Amino acid sequence: MSDYGKAFALMRDAAQGPWRDYTRHAFVEALKDGTLPRPVFLHYLRQDYVFLIHFSRAWALAVVKSETHAEMLAASRTVNGLISEEMKLHIGICEAEGISQAELFATLERPENLAYTRFVLEAGYSGDLLDLLAALVPCVMGYGEIGTRLSAEATSTSYRGWIDTYADEGYQNACAAVGELLDSALTRRIGADFQSSPRWDRLCRTFRTATELEVNFWQMGLTP
Repeated sequence: MSDYGKAFALMRDAAQGPWRDYTRHAFVEALKDGTLPRPVFLHYLRQDYVFLIHFSRAWALAVVKSETHAEMLAASRTVNGLISEEMKLHIGICEAEGISQAELFATLERPENLAYTRFVLEAGYSGDLLDLLAALVPCVMGYGEIGTRLSAEATSTSYRGWIDTYADEGYQNACAAVGELLDSALTRRIGADFQSSPRWDRLCRTFRTATELEVNFWQMGLTP
């Protein structure tokens, strides 16, 4: 299991069933053994590109919700990584398959995609940085764990480029930085013993719901 900080580990443990369903979904396992049909992967990738547009906006909202310069820096670095690195992966793969960036941007958003992204944004609009981070971290850390595992277990090279993006040192460092942000934000706003706070259960429920929406997103990916 990954080490992305204390709070993340506790939230993950509180959502063990959904977390397993998310990180070991049939879609993920098909990436591992190369049996995922290419049209299915491209359908998922187009939806994920749309997702990343809204996800970047949510991380930009984290800058607004920050209380310190360090929090603002951590959030802004994540926004930059999403826009400058992760979205470039989607653009590059799709262009190689004959899907232009304009077509990619014009992808119609599936209901499962809309439900997830708007849940994350609403968590930020109606709450503080903690509420927003609880909704954001399942995606960031989940892909980090998936990338690390598939890098070691993959029996096919069909999706090695995608796997390597999330397994490489840069993405893993980003996961660790988000984990540090979550821990420090909780300690600043609640205290070092944050898991004993009345807010903790609500934050764990937000994390669990976001994880369940990740499961639905994978399932959507299997049904073009």
